[in-house]
Amino acid sequence: MPRIAVLDRDSCQPNRCSLECYRYCPGVRTGEETVVIDERTGGPTISEELCTGCGICVHKCPFRAISIINLPHELEGRCIHRYGPNGFALYELPIPRAGKVTGLVGQNGTGKTTALEILAGRLRPNLSSLETAPPRALNEFFKGSELQAYFARIGRIKTAYKPQAIDGVPKVVRGEVGALLAKVDERGEARELARALELNEVLDRNIKLLSGGELQRLAIAATAAREADIYYFDEPSSHLDVYQRLNAARVIQGLAGAGKAVLVVEHDLAMLDYMCDYVHVLYGQPRAYGVISSPRGVRVGINVFLDGYLREENVRFRRESIRFEVRPPSKARVAGRAMFSYPKLKKRFKGFELEVSPGSVYAAEVVGVVGPNAIGKTTFVRMLAGELKPTVGRLEFKLAVAHKSQYLKLEFDGTVEAWLHKLLGEFNPTFDPEILQPLEVRPLLERRLEELSGGELQHVAIAACLGQPADVYLIDEPSAYLDVEQRLGMARVIRRVIEKREVAAFVVDHDVLSVDFISDRLLVFAGEPSRAGKTHGPLGMREGMNMFLREVGVTFRRDPQTGRPRANKPGSGLDREQKERGEYFYLG
Repeated sequence: MPRIAVLDRDSCQPNRCSLECYRYCPGVRTGEETVVIDERTGGPTISEELCTGCGICVHKCPFRAISIINLPHELEGRCIHRYGPNGFALYELPIPRAGKVTGLVGQNGTGKTTALEILAGRLRPNLSSLETAPPRALNEFFKGSELQAYFARIGRIKTAYKPQAIDGVPKVVRGEVGALLAKVDERGEARELARALELNEVLDRNIKLLSGGELQRLAIAATAAREADIYYFDEPSSHLDVYQRLNAARVIQGLAGAGKAVLVVEHDLAMLDYMCDYVHVLYGQPRAYGVISSPRGVRVGINVFLDGYLREENVRFRRESIRFEVRPPSKARVAGRAMFSYPKLKKRFKGFELEVSPGSVYAAEVVGVVGPNAIGKTTFVRMLAGELKPTVGRLEFKLAVAHKSQYLKLEFDGTVEAWLHKLLGEFNPTFDPEILQPLEVRPLLERRLEELSGGELQHVAIAACLGQPADVYLIDEPSAYLDVEQRLGMARVIRRVIEKREVAAFVVDHDVLSVDFISDRLLVFAGEPSRAGKTHGPLGMREGMNMFLREVGVTFRRDPQTGRPRANKPGSGLDREQKERGEYFYLG
């Protein structure tokens, strides 16, 4: 049985431990060099050939930096890329297919972006060695597979790549939006892409002034405008609302319709289901190893991922299957006493006005906040938090408020634990078991805040918000940067905390799955983005979802096997039937 030893270099801190991995290793005690300490860095290197898999170093490491993993025999010799000795290992690769959209779904940290970068030629695979594999070795490795021909002509394949992180775009690309699109327009479709992705109003705007959603749509348009054989899109739904996500999905589908091969990494299952023809499931241990399964049809592939069991490979990668509530909510669940009410409010900016209708919120209630981007959701949250004063009306409630903002800019020179202590003081005894552990923050406590990924930073920010004693929690876009499992885990934590403390929460999000899972009622924002917004509610889930999705113009159905939301194809029989009935989401 192949065995790999993986050391998380970000978590390993040899200067703060007693080198337990070395001291307690049975192999070292018998004179073998199973663990060797690097004199320069002070960190360990574990010999996978000598390791017996006893797991003592795993349990003794105070920073949980070591993983010893026994892999299936089928994966022996199938490592595509290894990030150095004891580094992350990726097994197998997805297969691009002309005229098809192929999706990759899996946990964060299991190699989705690595796979895209290898296929796009941005990262040369090393086949588990310490040096880049020569073309002849790659040809031999993939001999007899669909990827053999791909790597045989990889130097001649033209690719277009939209990276995961779009925050850095303004640092490397300067000028106006329209000028950039004109510069990269190799297919003569820049105007059509700008219209489809609603970029016409920002064509004259400087790129450095764009919001996250505008940057994302620009990155998608610029990628799709290039002439290429294969297109790669890494998390195209981030920062986009439901309407914009569907528009982006249609643009991506259009590339496949033109005969191009498209690969997409995506965590929004509804969007993945809507635009893909095939799906590869990734499983493994985040930051340790990832395995890419064989391709499956999109519905089957997503259901296999949710089920956690690959029948053909005979691999179970999750203890419990993920299932969703199928029955529609009857009426809004009003739990307990009224927490507070807010009057009619208005907030005016130059060129934009938000009108807030009066509303009430109850104890142990989570109100989901939905609507298009640039419609005033964050403005409303910031008014409740006291960061913005209404132009008309007054907020007079005297309640403690905790706020997690939309943008995660946590500037602090130190560890996660130090930052949390600075913000929260001494931890409440329930903070660890109820918040830190289920949000996967505990393993991050010794890490420096500036070194965290987007998903890790999101978890820390949510934990910091929930760790504050408050009557009202305002949580803006908590699902951003999180994978499917993390989004559901996040929703469960927020629900438990709000119900146990009998407090209230407003949760702003664009992921239909998360909103459906977490909310008791919905506050629906409608209007004209960037010009005028108005609130409706809070409303019952059925009424609120119907109002929201009617504005978007999309209907959802439930998958009969898992109960997950699936977007109907526009104009399909079920789409027309649900619109005639006025039921855009909850059926039955």
